[in-house]
Amino acid sequence: MSDASNEPFHILSHDCTGVEAIMARTRHSFARHSHEQFGIGFMFEGAQKSLSGRGMVEAGAGNIITVNPREVHDGTPIGQSPRSWNMLYFDPDLISNAARDMSDGKSGDYEFTNPVMTSPDVANCFAALFNAITQGNSQTAALRREEMLFLLLHHAIIVPGIKPGQSDPARNQGPNRADQNIARAKAMIDDAPDENLSLADLANAAGLSRFQTVRHFTRATGLTPHAYIIQRRLDLARRLIATGTSLAEVAATAGFADQSHLNRHFIRAYGLSPGRYARALRAN
Repeated sequence: MSDASNEPFHILSHDCTGVEAIMARTRHSFARHSHEQFGIGFMFEGAQKSLSGRGMVEAGAGNIITVNPREVHDGTPIGQSPRSWNMLYFDPDLISNAARDMSDGKSGDYEFTNPVMTSPDVANCFAALFNAITQGNSQTAALRREEMLFLLLHHAIIVPGIKPGQSDPARNQGPNRADQNIARAKAMIDDAPDENLSLADLANAAGLSRFQTVRHFTRATGLTPHAYIIQRRLDLARRLIATGTSLAEVAATAGFADQSHLNRHFIRAYGLSPGRYARALRAN
């Protein structure tokens, strides 16, 4: 990644195979072209008009923009100001595998149906996924990326078998069966919150697809699997801090990548650092 502030495009380094992450700020008018990948991004400044597979469209700050593989498009700024966006490009095989999981194995076909979207669900999922890909350095980064990709695709694309208004195949297992299955995945985390579990591990325990596991786990607990793991690790960290364990050892024992990783999540959840929490306990 270049540090030159006047360069309009920054290709961000990360370790997520099959994904390209870009930050852009430019007034450039793009000629008609296409990509081999699926593209989805969030515009946070300016506006543009562009050709898409569904005719001419306009997008502005706060909009999600999408493009399908080999879909011819261009892009011209509206007004005199530059427009800025973050963009993720996915190899087709990655999306096809996710779509096949989401459709309970029925099909790997997929398509972004809207070149411009205003959905808060899509925007929130994109922001979380972009952050997990470009800044994720914890042991659970892979799980976070996978679950957010499923949720993003669920809100942003139509996949055979999971079209809007259709029931989740897991519900065909009978009343409360999905919740019973999720209980096994939840227990797997509760028994060893420090373990580096994958979404596939949890799905195998639940007897569901990875997509169904994300959906039903979130419905049952109020947290995604990744968020639930972090919460259980924070619970363990608090117990360890209460026993006087050093913060470095707390981070390692509770499954955090390092002490800064523990600090970040602890402050986000409780509003104070682990160090301040430890001092408050000692004062009592």
